[in-house]
Amino acid sequence: MATKPKVIVVGGGVGGLWATIRIVERNVPVDLFSLFPVKRSHTCCAQGGINAVFDIKGQEDSVWQHIVDTIKGGDYLADQPPIRSMCEAAPGLVRTYDRMGVTFSRTPEGIMDQRLFGGVKNRRTAFAGATTGQQLLYAADEQVRACEADGKVTKYEEWEFLSVVLDDKGTCRGIAAMNLNDMTVHTFRADAVILATGGLGLIFGRSTMSTNSTGAAASRVYQQGAKFANGEFVQFHPTAMKGHDKLRLMSEACRGEGGRIWVPRTPGDTRDPREIPESERFYFLEEWYPAYGNTVPRDVASRAEFRVVRHMGLGVGGQDIVYLDLSHHPRAFLEARLGAILDMYRTFSGEDPYTGPMKIFPAMHYSMGGILVGFAKDEQTGGMQSIHPDNHQSTIAGLFACGECDSAFHGANRLGANSLLSATYSGMIAGDASVAYTKGLKNGSADTADRHFESEKNRQEEINQALISSDGTENPFALHRELGELMQEHVFVERDNKGLDKALEGIRQLRARSARMRVDDKATRVNQSLSWARQIQDMIVLAEVIAKGARMRDECRGSHYKAEFELKIPEGKFEGDPEFERYKAKWKANNEKWLKITVATHAKDGPKIDYRPVDLSVLAPTKPRDYR
Repeated sequence: MATKPKVIVVGGGVGGLWATIRIVERNVPVDLFSLFPVKRSHTCCAQGGINAVFDIKGQEDSVWQHIVDTIKGGDYLADQPPIRSMCEAAPGLVRTYDRMGVTFSRTPEGIMDQRLFGGVKNRRTAFAGATTGQQLLYAADEQVRACEADGKVTKYEEWEFLSVVLDDKGTCRGIAAMNLNDMTVHTFRADAVILATGGLGLIFGRSTMSTNSTGAAASRVYQQGAKFANGEFVQFHPTAMKGHDKLRLMSEACRGEGGRIWVPRTPGDTRDPREIPESERFYFLEEWYPAYGNTVPRDVASRAEFRVVRHMGLGVGGQDIVYLDLSHHPRAFLEARLGAILDMYRTFSGEDPYTGPMKIFPAMHYSMGGILVGFAKDEQTGGMQSIHPDNHQSTIAGLFACGECDSAFHGANRLGANSLLSATYSGMIAGDASVAYTKGLKNGSADTADRHFESEKNRQEEINQALISSDGTENPFALHRELGELMQEHVFVERDNKGLDKALEGIRQLRARSARMRVDDKATRVNQSLSWARQIQDMIVLAEVIAKGARMRDECRGSHYKAEFELKIPEGKFEGDPEFERYKAKWKANNEKWLKITVATHAKDGPKIDYRPVDLSVLAPTKPRDYR
């Protein structure tokens, strides 16, 4: 390459920031793009903590146990080598954050404290009160700001990623982006692009995610040729409070700090919960899963709540509500450990969680699926060849992905407090891999013909103009509401094929209607309606990926649950019992059929679904996932 390489990072959460830091450390400049000021990135909403094994509680915890818990928590559906690498790197990453100045909570002796989280039996989660994500984000942002002051990073805040620029061979040579202040489209050259654009919660209408978490960026590169993996695996967090505007997370830290989930044993009991005696409270997680109790994994807890409310009719006041109770703890303890969470609940509910239980129910929270990564260009064929997933390159040469928008680490379900870890780790790996990629290029983006950039800019401007000038009848905000209702009704905690068929038909209708959208705001500056209309079209595309993947997977695994295909563990039976061994044989047969990764490829008439095997080289599944 004749000129010095450059990398573009899209997204300013901890994944994008860590990628930026690693790239700059290797003396490669970075253009950093974000929809909003970087310090508003969704990472700041992560409350509970970040996993790393220090064993400060003397529980004989180990990195190997962290690996096992993560693999088992994901129901064995994630490639295992990157999980092992992530868990091994975790202690060093948390210590690095500590040196960056993150104010982790400490024990009275001054040692970094750790709390319990779901799906594990050891206290492994380092935390900064109840604002861990915000503290990690701010620390990483300070490092990037120093690089920016040195002229090594150029920030483009309030810019929307529209597409990657591809050359004649389909190699990524830069991006097209829109300045959200004046709505002008520009193209930018880069020798590698890293997408760190977060999750897709808004596809479900309301979620615990930021209202900017639409998944549009991932959808756009998917439509340009990047494959999308495991879309059907969506995590519904068991402890969220309802709101008319959005759903708000009551962190898993609440369960980790001794919170108890219960409902009145009498249907329709309308008494003040503080007046209901212990004998009349149904602590269903503790009864059904005595080994883990209230700290079972999120998918298990969400299904249990669904069963209690929808099938047993025990929802609080006959509604989709169960109680999350921390009121048995002293106020001082709760203020120190969970103050920010409980204060948020009090602000938006008007009720005091220090003296009575909180009202919660499952809500869309996280996407385990995302852009398929782990590819490199085959020099002999020119195509993209699957290699170790730690490469973090997509099926488009030169395009990398990290954070929640990739599919590398969590399989069918994510363990709590592994999200900040996986975002940090994948950002680091993607940054390193992108630099290695640029060094191997014979021709860089500077050598790419101008016509590719001009063509992509013109294409994006035509999309904008078509929406602005459209005299269609469809309102983009109404389409989004309908999409959310469709996904909440048919692609939620429990699914069935009849409902998924309805979802797919509804999504196809929405796709056709979205071509007739009308944007009432015709302004050429700060036109949020135009941006939103574009994102709606992209959300509909990914919604079909999610629903079709779910329709085709006839089994129960992690967050994906179809009662018709459930293999129920015999009640009261364990390994060695003949009845359990018969169940285990069915489980093995099911794995032979369905222990595989869903891979979606974009086509005009909808996603084409294929499958690829899972790398089980670290821990072969020898027994069912069991949390009893």
